[in-house]
Amino acid sequence: MKITSIHDRGLIRLICRTDHKPPVLRGLVDSDEEAAILAEVEGETSARLIAERRGSAALDRRELAFARRAHDLRLYGLSHVNAAFAYARPGGNRFNSGDRGAWYCAWDVLTSLAEVGFHRTRELGYIGRYEDEAQYVELLADFIGDFPDLDGERHPALDPDIEKGYPAGQALAKDLRREGHRGLIYPSVRHAGGRCFVAFDPGIVQNVRPGAKWKLVWRGSPDFDIEGL
Repeated sequence: MKITSIHDRGLIRLICRTDHKPPVLRGLVDSDEEAAILAEVEGETSARLIAERRGSAALDRRELAFARRAHDLRLYGLSHVNAAFAYARPGGNRFNSGDRGAWYCAWDVLTSLAEVGFHRTRELGYIGRYEDEAQYVELLADFIGDFPDLDGERHPALDPDIEKGYPAGQALAKDLRREGHRGLIYPSVRHAGGRCFVAFDPGIVQNVRPGAKWKLVWRGSPDFDIEGL
């Protein structure tokens, strides 16, 4: 596998936008003081806060962004970095297992939208109803370094079938991390011509800041419309 050097700004990760919704717990209480108490109780089960306090079997708390420098607590996006590694889907994703997350991003927003749209569509397919809308916000981050690159490879990790691609990708990521690699460049499986990056290490995710906002809308079919906000 070839090694590619990058020194690129503004790679795009999309996360669900929640600031347009009222806090989930606020409707259960009558005052901000009571809401703060509920938030503290909720925090006892937060995977991110637990990881920041004591880590996990697969994630050393010293790896997390807040622990690198004290002033990081004042910087935007550090909780997003920590959350990306503290939370993981059961069974994992293409290049991470279910016990440790990763930071997935792309060089262009259409690729990022195609990736998140695929997973949302797949979830809607479980209930057989393609009527939904979801809002996302861009998290932009910068990366510099030399990384393995799957461009031009016919690796089984790039199989579009999740049952085949994910186990192969997770095995590859495990080997790469063991060899000391901190990330991987790969072609998008969901958007032809798209280029993606996965960071295995929170420490290489730099200068996180918010970008544009987007809405995906499903109107009765697996195809979705993209709208800017």
